[in-house]
Amino acid sequence: MGQTDNTRIIRIARETGAEADQPEPLDLGHRVRELRKARDWTLEQAAKQAGLARSTLSKIENGQMSPTYEALKKLALGLGISVPQLFTPPKREQVIGRMVTTRSGEGQAQATVTYEHELLAENLTQKHMLPYRARIRARSMEEFDGWVRHDGEEFLYVLTGIIKLYTEFYEPIEMRRGDSAYYDASMGHNVISVSPEDATILWVTSLV
Repeated sequence: MGQTDNTRIIRIARETGAEADQPEPLDLGHRVRELRKARDWTLEQAAKQAGLARSTLSKIENGQMSPTYEALKKLALGLGISVPQLFTPPKREQVIGRMVTTRSGEGQAQATVTYEHELLAENLTQKHMLPYRARIRARSMEEFDGWVRHDGEEFLYVLTGIIKLYTEFYEPIEMRRGDSAYYDASMGHNVISVSPEDATILWVTSLV
């Protein structure tokens, strides 16, 4: 059961996704101007934040200058983003504002021998993340049929109890309420409860 517990849930979620849109050519100057205006900054304010001359920033926004990598790094730092984010604008011009709420106890249940999952945000399609609450039933690695592995990355946050996180390339880690871990989900991983009661955790898995 172990290797299919999380993988099956993730596969179901991915089946509701859509193929990624093809990226359009980027106008860097327009992108920088949009980022600046989104922060309600003047040219002077943005230039000061980035440590660039106002004239330099103006030329970048108007397509009159191709910035060096050093200038791009300063600009990204000033805007509070990474350099790649300068070249990856939102896919939609219009903000749709999708949202769904899941009341406590109303998530879709998926019970297995080792985990009891409660899927969250179940009614939201084409998600890029899969959040779920899990009750950890397993008490030893012997209860799993090998490692759990799947595409993407995963975030784990301990809600109650004490767990032990086993991973393929690291020593087991004991974790308590408030502790968290972020890891490559293609690396083998399993979680057991080491507290008298079943521990509960929040798991968030990327679907890209």
